[in-house]
Amino acid sequence: MKSRGYLLTLVVIGVLGVFFLGVFLWGTAVYNSLVSADESITSAWSQVENQYQRRADLIPNLVATVKGVAEHEKEVLQGVTEARARAGQIVVTRDVLADPQAFARFQAAQDNLSSALSRLLAVAENYPAIRANENFLTLQDQLEGTENRISIERRRYNELVQAYNTSIRLFPASLIAGLSGFEERQYFAPTPGSEEVPKVEFP
Repeated sequence: MKSRGYLLTLVVIGVLGVFFLGVFLWGTAVYNSLVSADESITSAWSQVENQYQRRADLIPNLVATVKGVAEHEKEVLQGVTEARARAGQIVVTRDVLADPQAFARFQAAQDNLSSALSRLLAVAENYPAIRANENFLTLQDQLEGTENRISIERRRYNELVQAYNTSIRLFPASLIAGLSGFEERQYFAPTPGSEEVPKVEFP
């Protein structure tokens, strides 16, 4: 009787051991997949930032080129300069990516800069000397290419965020996410005209 009880105890311990090992391995796999997804978002975000920085770097030369011919368009030129400065003041950390208000402020600043650039390029249409300036045309092409890349990188970032946010909400993976501190990431919201590339149609 004692040997049978002992054997039963060993079986129960073995079953529990296998169960807890399975739970541990499952939890580890889920945790690692969430870490991987989170790192993919961070990587995608860095690409978004790179393109925004490239755009910011183009603006001083673009403003200087227009200013040389259309200096009296001070309001437009100042608007672009100020919008660039405001966008540059917002530093986006990992914490900001999980903060709806902070992320919205960042997006608003970048969208305002896009609008200011669109106004600047629209002003340039009225000046044949600007339209004939090779430096301006080169900068315009670079700016349009950068705006395209911004749109592409934002879309890729949103796709990764969607997959990640879905993962941390699905049960039972949501248990691991909650215990491990994985937070929902913010999307770029579609705003009117923000995905459009500023264009100047020359006659």
